[in-house]
Amino acid sequence: MVRFMDKSKVKSRRGAFARRAWFQRLPDQPTITTPYLRHSEAFLNAERARLAAQPGLGFAGLLVVVPLAALLAFGPDGAESAVVILSPLMTFALPVLSMVAFWWEDWPGSTLRPGWSALVDTLLIAAAGVALAAVGQMIVGHSDLSGLFDPTPERGSAPLYPAAMPLGLTVFTAMLQLTLVCEGWPFKRLPRLVAGFAALALSWGLALLVQYTAYGFRAPAGSGLISQDGPFSHEDLSAVFALCGAWQVWFFIVWRGWPLNKLGRRWLRITLGNLLVFAGTAFSFALFGFFDVAARTILATVTSFSSAGLLVAMLFEGVFRSRMSATWERAMTLFASVVVGAGLFGALITYAGTLTWTTSSAEGWVSHVCVNALGAGVLFHVGVSRRWPLNGRTSPAQRSAAQPPTDDPGLSSSTP
Repeated sequence: MVRFMDKSKVKSRRGAFARRAWFQRLPDQPTITTPYLRHSEAFLNAERARLAAQPGLGFAGLLVVVPLAALLAFGPDGAESAVVILSPLMTFALPVLSMVAFWWEDWPGSTLRPGWSALVDTLLIAAAGVALAAVGQMIVGHSDLSGLFDPTPERGSAPLYPAAMPLGLTVFTAMLQLTLVCEGWPFKRLPRLVAGFAALALSWGLALLVQYTAYGFRAPAGSGLISQDGPFSHEDLSAVFALCGAWQVWFFIVWRGWPLNKLGRRWLRITLGNLLVFAGTAFSFALFGFFDVAARTILATVTSFSSAGLLVAMLFEGVFRSRMSATWERAMTLFASVVVGAGLFGALITYAGTLTWTTSSAEGWVSHVCVNALGAGVLFHVGVSRRWPLNGRTSPAQRSAAQPPTDDPGLSSSTP
């Protein structure tokens, strides 16, 4: 009887913790970039349990991520339909997925059982993605349901693809920059719920600034879209933000913020991190331009490597950590990401070359698969659903180690 009451009390405490998590402030550094010495012992115990379950946990995760990615890659009507309809909707949903995973740490799903948590968060992210895509449609044209959901929309219906893609990618890139590189600044002191909304709003503000100053688009006659006179085409802007995303993934997910996370002063970490990402983006875009690589090829190639980085560093998180030194772990994680990325790009572009494309292209489908199918699938499986339904695949000893006290202030989950 006493033991039963103790368990009830623990469950009550955990439920109360989950319910009030939304108004707590963000940690000093994002969990993924926080050096190990700054984590609590409870968090480190949970991490040891995760490491002990690798690489089996990662391979099991592939059984969840790959079918989901295949569903999103082809949709109900084939590959081109998926690019034209699902790609814009998913792109506008990605910033919301990032907000739930990184800023809210699975809230509101964290208040429910794992299965219901995944369902609630999925519905929330999907609904928000459709709503934001509708806003994006009004920015590039006008509101029209046919342009949102019909792969062969009526004349004058303002289709989202490709006109609205740079807007959605800019919002997502800005959201990741605020989350990982800027460490949540300037919204650190706000409650999580408010901070997440504020970051999303600022990301949209920055994206609109780019939209109205840099985006150039010639609207086809009778399309219902609005022409713009900026210096960059939608393919150029998409390639630039894909490169920016690759640098974010490399240093702040694959290498977990190293070497900048060793710096004690936040302003210095943030300043150098932004300089690194922006300078790396400009250098790599200039390098591709020097070799006269087409923007759509840049987009497909770079997103393949970014997706591979998420697969290796998140799905197989820590697979090398217990087997080698930190230096060799970073080298092997990057090497594995490059190898997987090259294989992913080669396989996808070869298959896409066998298909017939009219509205989209083989490179457009590859980038859709990598960003909106595989990348989003990994982020959702690890960052939002907390690897459900695989949460119980560790041994009893590992599960006990992975359940630290919920009142531990250093605990911020195993999400990236």
